[in-house]
Amino acid sequence: MYATFTTVPCRCGQETRVIPRILQLRSHWMKSEKESVRLVEAGITKEVLNSAIAQFCLEIIAKHGDPAPRLCNKDPLTLKMGSYVIELFPEAKFLFMVRDGRATVHSIISRKVTITGFDLSNYRQCMTKWNQAIQTMHDQCKEIGKDRCMMVYYEQLVLHPEEWMRKILQFLDIPWNDSVLHHEEFINKENGVALSKVERSSDQVIKPVNLEAMSKWVGHIPEDVVRDMADVAPMLSVLGYDPYANPPDYGKPDTYVQENTYKVRANPQMWEHKVNQLLNRDGNPPNRDGNGNNNNNNNNNNEDEDDYGNNKERKT
Repeated sequence: MYATFTTVPCRCGQETRVIPRILQLRSHWMKSEKESVRLVEAGITKEVLNSAIAQFCLEIIAKHGDPAPRLCNKDPLTLKMGSYVIELFPEAKFLFMVRDGRATVHSIISRKVTITGFDLSNYRQCMTKWNQAIQTMHDQCKEIGKDRCMMVYYEQLVLHPEEWMRKILQFLDIPWNDSVLHHEEFINKENGVALSKVERSSDQVIKPVNLEAMSKWVGHIPEDVVRDMADVAPMLSVLGYDPYANPPDYGKPDTYVQENTYKVRANPQMWEHKVNQLLNRDGNPPNRDGNGNNNNNNNNNNEDEDDYGNNKERKT
């Protein structure tokens, strides 16, 4: 969704990775009574710390991309500390993008996106971790309130882009612009959509809005996990998804979304070439080195793509 915002007077840029980490670090400090006392004794009061963190976040958001009248941050895990972010930036607003957890986990596993605490060889464990993370973010969104946090369903945004983009822009007080429906025309252009060569979703952003990724997860989740899905991930039901529907009925897409999907499926080689061209790849499959070896398996070097916390080392 960040790509669509970059087509209006608003700039998101790529995930910074450092903003949720500094927010999480502050959370660890505050949860330790001993550490909190040490900070105060050192003259680092709550006000001093908040001011420093706010300035750090603002500097990163403002300077990691082109200037724009409106700035946004697309680090998804920031919402885990959403109420604190609102304390730092009272005028800020959140868009809480919700997706069927089965699709999210399948994407994480199939794209080998390493995340602290996630065992990419275990669907059940990953679904449990997703459930914990999404519950925290859901609770934060409710605490922040509807005036400051809008829940957006990924599936409905894909099925009905114009309807939902109008709602989103109204929520953000941004005037309507038809360009938000054609983000693919602004890829890597001046003041357009800047792509990261390392973000796993960049190859999807290059394409027009389509249904390709909607139900890719169907048929890939182990039968025992499918059977126990309601217990493994109760947040599915809370969010309105049927945990037993395989495949689920997300709804009927708008006509032009169907047409986009046909174009994407009819020309896979053309789109693969475009991905390699725009991301300056040498024609090798994404996330592989020149010898075709996958460099993104579960590494033991702790160089994680994201950090959902809730593991033994990090509890948020």
